[in-house]
Amino acid sequence: MKRTFKYIYGPVASWRLGSSLGIDSLSQEEKICGFNCIYCQLGPTLCYTVKRQIFVPVKDIIKEINDLPSIHIDYITFAGSGEPTLARNLGQAIKAVKALGKAPVAVLTNSSLLHLDSVRKELLPADYVSVKLDASSPESLQMINDPDKTIQFAKLLSGIIEFRKQYQGYLALQIMFLEQNKNDADKMISLIKKIKPDEVQINTPLRKCAVKPQAKKNIIKIKKAIAAACKGIAVVSVYDKKERLDIHSISAVETLKRRGK
Repeated sequence: MKRTFKYIYGPVASWRLGSSLGIDSLSQEEKICGFNCIYCQLGPTLCYTVKRQIFVPVKDIIKEINDLPSIHIDYITFAGSGEPTLARNLGQAIKAVKALGKAPVAVLTNSSLLHLDSVRKELLPADYVSVKLDASSPESLQMINDPDKTIQFAKLLSGIIEFRKQYQGYLALQIMFLEQNKNDADKMISLIKKIKPDEVQINTPLRKCAVKPQAKKNIIKIKKAIAAACKGIAVVSVYDKKERLDIHSISAVETLKRRGK
């Protein structure tokens, strides 16, 4: 019988991270985020916020991880039912999970709070951080991500660039391509060169959501264009052929529904 954990879920088969055990440091019944992305598989954002607070005590997360049976995990990943950097104790949680020594720690963030010195500092101990940037202008940010009114494109971009300068771990830049931005590869290339990530992840929404994914041929074309223009940066796509991972989740369906991004 699978267990309904409150704060962890999976492991899930991630096209980016392999066998990924998720941590939901928000663990709320409804999504909490500063974005209302049109492609989010968690549905619309009913609780818009950029205010950081403590949602889950770190000791409770650690207890659940310690209660795990013996399973293979490639990464322990902070994601879940909203934006993980909204958790004011995220830095403490990252350090505590790393101290367990079970697997490298990853964080998937929408980048909305990277302009804050405190958030960048808290993310530094993570082994792997995937930052999101779907937009190449204020207009496309509004159209695709529908952010809280306090989130501005220039501030979002400068936060990512500043974090890159400080971060010594593996930095991935995720870009979700949709009908709305499928022709913006050249604009994104310009931003990629400014950010200088270790890897660019070309994504399109293959999970059930309100918008249709881009065809494989379109994503391959975008991937080739970015790879050709950004030498020295790894470029991967959600359509890249991989062996199917045989991963058996220990989480009940109710927990798995919180799988983020």
